[in-house]
Amino acid sequence: MSTPPEPAFSTRGAVDLSALQRPQSPPPGTPGGAPAAGGYVLDLTEESFPQVVQASSTYPVVVLLWIPTDQANAELGTMLGRLADEYAGRFLLARVDAQAFPQIAAAFRVEGVPTVVAVLQGQPLPLFQGGAAEDQVRDVLDQVLAAAEQNGVTGRVPAQGADAPEGAPQPEPEPELPPLHQEAFDAIDAGNYDAAVAAYEKALRQDPKDAMAAAGLAQVRLLQRTHDADLPATRKAAADAPAAVDAQLAVADLDVLGGNVADAFDRLLELLPAADADTKEKLRVRLVEYFEVVGPTDPRVLKARQRLALYLY
Repeated sequence: MSTPPEPAFSTRGAVDLSALQRPQSPPPGTPGGAPAAGGYVLDLTEESFPQVVQASSTYPVVVLLWIPTDQANAELGTMLGRLADEYAGRFLLARVDAQAFPQIAAAFRVEGVPTVVAVLQGQPLPLFQGGAAEDQVRDVLDQVLAAAEQNGVTGRVPAQGADAPEGAPQPEPEPELPPLHQEAFDAIDAGNYDAAVAAYEKALRQDPKDAMAAAGLAQVRLLQRTHDADLPATRKAAADAPAAVDAQLAVADLDVLGGNVADAFDRLLELLPAADADTKEKLRVRLVEYFEVVGPTDPRVLKARQRLALYLY
């Protein structure tokens, strides 16, 4: 993938995540705070994160990892929101509250906020940390869009909600979901991953060829495994024991959740040649699950499938 040059920004205004400051600014959407989500701005959650990463194959996603109630963070969020509206759907601004969703922040390997990362075709591209002048931010966004165009990521973001600019493209109405799929979606919204897994498994028993249920099941299982993860401990365990399969599986989950798909594939594929039969099957099952999360037509999946077949047979 062609990537934009790394900007030489300082980290002025960055807040160390290990020593979060007390709130200094009103919450988004209240007087004095950053604007509420809407239009071309989306507030990410653990549940919506996989879908947004997948959407980055259609249009560029710019992720702001921030503390919304910190003044410097709010100022940058306000600027990026204004630019997202100005660029009118050429990129989606996805905001992540690093305090509310530390798993997502850790998946991006963020140490301080605000941090801005682009995601193209599921691949994270670090942009800058801390504050930056508006002309510098515009330049970086233009570089991201140029890289997106070179890689065929030229779709437009449908504006969302009542704050959508006049004349903006609107999302088409969602088709009605089959009952078990709706049951799974409702369970995910409620944070009940066990119930979502059960609903998708039942859908697959009724129709083993239900590709939507297979993908949904893989995504929910990923969220289920990572929901209560001790992220620093997980990464340290994998670094300390590179041959420990369970440790590598755990950190590969975080890589997929953070969009580092190729890293996750490589991590598990490299374990296969020396693995015994049971371990190979465990690795194969997890890789196939990742393939469902990322999408069967993704070039990284096609390449990994070839390597998997080579190692297994």
